[in-house]
Amino acid sequence: MKIPFNRPFIIGKELYYISQSVISGHTAGDGVFTKKCHELIKEKLGARMVLLTTSCTAALEMSAILCNIGPGDEVILPSFTFVSTVNAFYMRGARPVFVDIRPDTLNLDETKVEEAITEKTKVIVPVHYGGVGCDMDVIMDIANRHGLLVVEDAAHALHSEYKEQYLGTIGDIGAFSFHETKNYICGEGGAIILNNEDFIERAEIVREKGTDRSKFFRGEVDKYTWVDLGSSYLPSDILAAFLYAQLENMDEIDIRRRTIFDYYLKTLSPLAEKGVLKLPVIPPECRSCGHLFYIILKDEEIRNGLMNYLKSRGIGAVFHYLPLHLSTVGSSLGGKDGQLPVTESVSGRLLRLPLFYELKEDEQDYIVESIRSFFDRGLQ
Repeated sequence: MKIPFNRPFIIGKELYYISQSVISGHTAGDGVFTKKCHELIKEKLGARMVLLTTSCTAALEMSAILCNIGPGDEVILPSFTFVSTVNAFYMRGARPVFVDIRPDTLNLDETKVEEAITEKTKVIVPVHYGGVGCDMDVIMDIANRHGLLVVEDAAHALHSEYKEQYLGTIGDIGAFSFHETKNYICGEGGAIILNNEDFIERAEIVREKGTDRSKFFRGEVDKYTWVDLGSSYLPSDILAAFLYAQLENMDEIDIRRRTIFDYYLKTLSPLAEKGVLKLPVIPPECRSCGHLFYIILKDEEIRNGLMNYLKSRGIGAVFHYLPLHLSTVGSSLGGKDGQLPVTESVSGRLLRLPLFYELKEDEQDYIVESIRSFFDRGLQ
């Protein structure tokens, strides 16, 4: 049996909508399906404004511009995240201030945020790992008391909730991903969610290469021109057409992903009870979209051994983030071994299991049985 880590899928009218986009005569950005996606996400999340972008990276880069990040500013964020989280702000001249993660949810440790604040701090960037919400009550309280902005990296977390509020709609700005590994996909794509009224008008300009082109198309100005910083952050309407079909089936995809997640949780619990591995933790105030499923092994040697064993059985299990504070750039900024002990420990022991919409129960059984076999044979 061959089981990849991820497999893109079609669930509804993706190909039909693509053809309709072409027939409409407008396949560039902000076509009919882009607008449909905006309205659907906005209505679903109760968001003030939604704009599709070419990626979550683009949404984060837009966020850094909107937050007026510049040289000398500091941004607080986890080291256990994808490089785009940091790069978006680093590219504007900011210094990343890395904070450790919680050992249960692997999210930004909210108890360590306040001590990292200096007079140069401008933004806090909580990353909702695996679609499980950070403690946003504490983070927002800290931000409000210190006059800081909050940009939620919700790349994993569309349709996840914290205390019955959708992730990405709590901070000043939210950023989502529609990469092919995410729950709702279009190959490459993202969205920026504007929750702060102060950013809404400027976001359109930044997204449109720094011009007021959107106002021109609405008839609000008789011509458009360069008025601000910006770049081409608009995705093709062909991608939006594919995405719209996925978003129409958001509830069905969500149920399927969480069913797969729960089945892993149930079938791997006996191994967790034996103490050979740890399973994901979802706090009671959180509702996860079931974006990914991971196990944490006792040490890196066992993790690598299990990963290779599963690979030999045709199973695409993979590790995840390497600590950014120990990367080439992170080290040049002063990152050192032992600085973030939870991040450094978890990174070497975490293994992600296949989780995609069309993953079948018998495939999950094969994965779980292979993990059992690894431990039963004493291969660790």
